[in-house]
Amino acid sequence: MISKAIESLRKGGMVLLYDSDCREGETDIVMPAHATTPKRVATMRKDAGGLICIAIHPMAAQRLGLPFMSDLLRHASGFEISEVVEKPGDISYDISSSFSLWVNHRKTFTGITDIDRALTIKEISKAVQHSLNGETVDFGKEFRSPGHVPLLRAADNLLSERKGQTELSIALAGLANITPATVLCEMLDENTGKALSKKDAKLYAKNNGLVFLEGVEIVEAYGRFLENPSSIF
Repeated sequence: MISKAIESLRKGGMVLLYDSDCREGETDIVMPAHATTPKRVATMRKDAGGLICIAIHPMAAQRLGLPFMSDLLRHASGFEISEVVEKPGDISYDISSSFSLWVNHRKTFTGITDIDRALTIKEISKAVQHSLNGETVDFGKEFRSPGHVPLLRAADNLLSERKGQTELSIALAGLANITPATVLCEMLDENTGKALSKKDAKLYAKNNGLVFLEGVEIVEAYGRFLENPSSIF
């Protein structure tokens, strides 16, 4: 399935990505940020129902000056927030969260509409690519915070450090050789109030002609890629 997923992302399509039974046990709709449209935001909003986020490569985050939200809060002054900031052990399935800033593009109105979120996401993707090309990006000139699009900063060492949907999707973007900025949205089940089961996520993928991919497939393929970049597709 990894080759089909890579082909889909290269064409700007959506895939379903399940992290693992030992982690969140959740399936996310994943797609390239540069291919985002208002209609696709609506699809994620209605068919998935989770939080629509954009994951970005750690090098781009560093060059754009985007912190982890936990670090930002930890160093904030003038607020009694010490007990609120994430601590080791707070998340049972992980060591830390990947959340960074929440932003709107400055050309948006409220920022929450499908049109506004699609614009913000596409412009973030452009900023990521420009930063990785070595160009100077004035992030504050283009975006404002707080906003309605959560940024997820992938771990510095990607899958060797963390195997969340953020890192898995960025590694997948790397395998596909596209801009390493991906849109993620968790698939939820309105009947159970929980995450959509793997079985139902696979059924959704089948009914909608989408690839269903397990995180371990990306981990294995990315490992092969690091050992021999010419060996991957």
